[in-house]
Amino acid sequence: MAVVSIIGRPNVGKSSLFNRLVGRRAAIVDDMPGVTRDRLYGEAEWRERKFYVVDTGGFLAKDENAFMEGMRVQIKIALEESDLVLFVIDGREGPNWMDEDVADILRKSGKPVIVAANKIDDGVHDDMVFQAYSLGFEEVIGVSAEHKRNIYDLFDAIIEKIPPEASEPEDVQAISVAIVGRPNVGKSSIVNYLAKQERSLVSDIPGTTRDAVDTFVTIDGTLFRLIDTAGLRRKSRINNDIEYYSFVRTLQAVDRCDVALLIMDAEEPFTDQDKKLAAEILERGKGILLILNKWDLLGRKDSLGDDMKRKLRDEMVFLSFAPAHFVSALTGRGMQKIPKAIEDIAENRRRRIGTTQLNRLVRDILAFDRLPTDRKGRAFKIFYVTQADIAPPTFIFFVNYPDLAISSFENHMEKEIRGLENFEGSPIRIFWRGKEGK
Repeated sequence: MAVVSIIGRPNVGKSSLFNRLVGRRAAIVDDMPGVTRDRLYGEAEWRERKFYVVDTGGFLAKDENAFMEGMRVQIKIALEESDLVLFVIDGREGPNWMDEDVADILRKSGKPVIVAANKIDDGVHDDMVFQAYSLGFEEVIGVSAEHKRNIYDLFDAIIEKIPPEASEPEDVQAISVAIVGRPNVGKSSIVNYLAKQERSLVSDIPGTTRDAVDTFVTIDGTLFRLIDTAGLRRKSRINNDIEYYSFVRTLQAVDRCDVALLIMDAEEPFTDQDKKLAAEILERGKGILLILNKWDLLGRKDSLGDDMKRKLRDEMVFLSFAPAHFVSALTGRGMQKIPKAIEDIAENRRRRIGTTQLNRLVRDILAFDRLPTDRKGRAFKIFYVTQADIAPPTFIFFVNYPDLAISSFENHMEKEIRGLENFEGSPIRIFWRGKEGK
């Protein structure tokens, strides 16, 4: 998905506009552990197009004397990382010298820019919008983030200016793999190892409009696309500020993958950030393989593997279906098993169960399991079930009272479905639909 960055001086309503754009999707990550500044990321959707919105307010220096220096760094990063810049000014005050300084940088960049003249709360203030044209941009829209005025017009303008979503080449049948994780867990080493294992390097092609690169490798006859989240590894003089966009890049990589490799540091596994990344992967319906790297640093205790598996079950209960590999990219321990594990998960994610087999399961459940009830005397009843989709496997249960399907019963049904076929590494989605029945 494209990235739209919101830029502007303080007190022009950037955060309000951010919240208005992302709506109820607000704050994928807010104050994420391991990140030194407040970060606000969100997903917006308009006319069946999705895009990321980044509130860059966390870049601004608190010291007024350092303000413009911080602003210039912010703009530089936004221009490198974004597909579109949303330049927010106070529409009622009109542009001031700081706005003009920012506009000068933006004009020279050639990057698409929309000026959002905020705080135009009603028609009385519409004439004030024309002041914003003095900044030298063609696209100026007077909006009120607080009152939702002209927000739909702003959405339309954004959709027109962001690049179209890249379509998958029809002749490329590869398993797309995203390698994600916290900084310094060994993502680069994992990528390098897999790239060296190829039987034939097919090509390097641009993966996005910026600097990510997809590498195609064939390992034991299977074609893999390694989605490179370059920004998570790139060295930079402004590492801390570049990191601001790293989580968005991770999500972009996950969006495009079939299977995500979540790399964790075996010396410090299962952190809050690891759990949040895992949750994002599952929410997007992607396969997941857990990799605990740097295993060579933990010594040779006999019970080490069992202890780590036990800790994994305790710390990441929601990933009980995900396989975990203990590896060392440095020594090569366990690395040779990763390609086959990825291939298996990709296959499991596309697995189907026949309707007859599913409804045989339903009959067994109706005969032997205790079904949910409520205090009103309502008894839960399942009429039939069907698999509606794959990638991820999606099942629809037609029932009399969908609201009685509490989470514990849904977890039980997921466990029963997993018992029918091998869905290791793949999330499963279950929906409950009401159906009139006697």
